Parts: sequence; C-alpha cells; structure tokens
Amino acid sequence: MASVNKVILVGNCGRDPEIRYLPSGQAVANISIATSSKRKDKTSGEYVDDTQWHRVTFYDRLAEIAGEYVKKGRPVYVEGRLKYGKYTDKDGIEKNTVDIIATELQLLGGREGAGNASPSGSEESTSSRPTSGSSQASASRSDNATKPGAKTGFDDMDDDIPF
Repeated sequence: MASVNKVILVGNCGRDPEIRYLPSGQAVANISIATSSKRKDKTSGEYVDDTQWHRVTFYDRLAEIAGEYVKKGRPVYVEGRLKYGKYTDKDGIEKNTVDIIATELQLLGGREGAGNASPSGSEESTSSRPTSGSSQASASRSDNATKPGAKTGFDDMDDDIPF
C-alpha cells in the first residue's frame, strides 16, 4: 500500500535563513515559518490568534535560493515532508523534534528587497509566472472574444455548462 508524507505551508518567515555547508559540499538552510489562524476562545468569547511555528530545512540548490531570497517577515509557500527526531538536551532530558524537509519553495508577495536580480535566475520569477501567465491567457481570450468573427476553438460547444 502506498503512503503519503506531504506538508504545505503558507506563512511568514520568522528569521533570516541560516546557511551552512556539509563536509560533502551540500548546502543546508534552516528557517522558521509562522502560520496563524483565528479561533474563538470558549471562556471569553473573544477571537484569539493562534500562531504555530514550523522549522523548515532546505538542501542543495533550494538551500542556496532560500539563503539568497528569503528574508525575515517575507511570505513564503513551502512544500515538503515531515521528519521526526529526538535529541538529548544539556540537562539529559530527551526532547522530540518535528522538522519539515522542503522540496519546493515559492516566494509570495511583491519583489521588495529583491534588487536587480535577473528574472531567469531568481525563484521569484517562477512564483510569479502562474499569476502573470493566467492573466495573459485570460487577456488573450477576451481579445479573441471581442473580435467579430474570431474563432475561439469553443464555437462548437453547447452553452449549457453545468457549473
């Protein structure tokens, strides 16, 4: 039977990435991401912000990209998998850890602080592509629809769309 270990986070970076290199030369970057939700407190009836902090680890090229473009406070989208671990602290107490090993990263929001990075070399250009591509596609569709006699490829379809 197949299994799935997948995490998707959309939140704000809590600190600048810490980048280090393993003896093999592999880049590793660590960040923390805050995700927030609102819930109603049962006793007072007031809405309370519930913030969760997530430790995220990037490897290889993704670590280098995170180190270059991710900054504290920046909204990010991360996909990855959960990894559980244990360690013993300085007092001899065993602690459990939960890390997210990232496989994808997209920077969200504007291009503030990105400088003059070339679009082909930045991860930001890939995260903004779907938005601009879909708006270009819808703009070209609306242009075709407004031209008299223009064929859109949907002329033979019925107008009774069930949704």
